[in-house]
Amino acid sequence: MGTVTIGVSIAVPEPHGSLLQERRAGFGDAAAHGIPTHVTLLPPTEVDAGALGAVRAHLSEVAAVGRPFPMRLSGTGTFRPLSPVVYVRVVEGADDCAWLQQRVRDASGPLERELQFPYHPHVTVAHGIDEAAMDRAFAELAEFEAEWSCMGFALYEQGADGVWRKLHEYAFGGAVVPPQVGHVERGSIASR
Repeated sequence: MGTVTIGVSIAVPEPHGSLLQERRAGFGDAAAHGIPTHVTLLPPTEVDAGALGAVRAHLSEVAAVGRPFPMRLSGTGTFRPLSPVVYVRVVEGADDCAWLQQRVRDASGPLERELQFPYHPHVTVAHGIDEAAMDRAFAELAEFEAEWSCMGFALYEQGADGVWRKLHEYAFGGAVVPPQVGHVERGSIASR
């Protein structure tokens, strides 16, 4: 049956997702249009295609005990020089993301794996491009802000063409996030 490469992530909703994807492409990241804008819960992982049913069942169980939570992105960060990545920071919801990714990779399920680096939730906006473009991404998105209520996550598969496609969405089983007083969903990049 062969293997497939999958990932689990929280999608950055519109209009923020498309805006960050276009900016990533504009910085020269050739992979930008093949990767939906997201916060990773499980990095690219090769699994037996026959195990997808067990993976789906496991993710359904994780989602059933999950609860909606507020997510907020603000400003930029980088993993350089350790890894050639510039990202938008997750400043609210990071603990919830960490909790989720631990359950996704739990030893009792089919997705147990070690991570190459300690888990740090973020939204990649430049990866593996030249240093000047990385610096530009870091500076130009430094004022970026977005917030929303995270209601679940999704399972993706990477095609032979390198494009990531959603296989299934998983909604949390808990109550809806209560609206925050004065909460406004926004996404902006300060013009310079």
